[in-house]
Amino acid sequence: MRPIHRTVTATALAVLALGGAVAATTPAAADTATPTATTSTVSTTGTAAHAPVAPAAVYNGVCGTGYQVIGSTPVGNSGTVFVTWNQSTGKNCAVTVRNTTGAKIRMSVRIEAVGTGTAPVEDTGLYTSYAGPVYVAARGHCVKWSGVIGSATGGDTGFCG
Repeated sequence: MRPIHRTVTATALAVLALGGAVAATTPAAADTATPTATTSTVSTTGTAAHAPVAPAAVYNGVCGTGYQVIGSTPVGNSGTVFVTWNQSTGKNCAVTVRNTTGAKIRMSVRIEAVGTGTAPVEDTGLYTSYAGPVYVAARGHCVKWSGVIGSATGGDTGFCG
């Protein structure tokens, strides 16, 4: 472990000495590191300045009682699509949430149960904080989901059951 750490540190110091910015990295085998919510840059005077990182989107509970978050997918750097499951109803729900609330922007969320022959369910519009929720009966099937925030997109397939 130490040789990797020293190599990363030496590289970071070299970049800093040349006036560049460095993103903190952790070797893959070091799973005890705790990420921070700031990034560091070096000013022309050689002192470190900390800039806040945009807050990550948080699931807002709009799918309702009994729905548990089972996964999420980033929507560029703008937000996240959250996928939830309700064991008692056999339904999945999806919602696209922005990192920060702001002026109305084009947003959407879409979910479908793969292989059922039913049409995907989608919510699209101009929203300030989230699109959705949208629901699909998916017991025994995989789901496919996607979200849009402005020009950023994200999506995935999975959660088969």
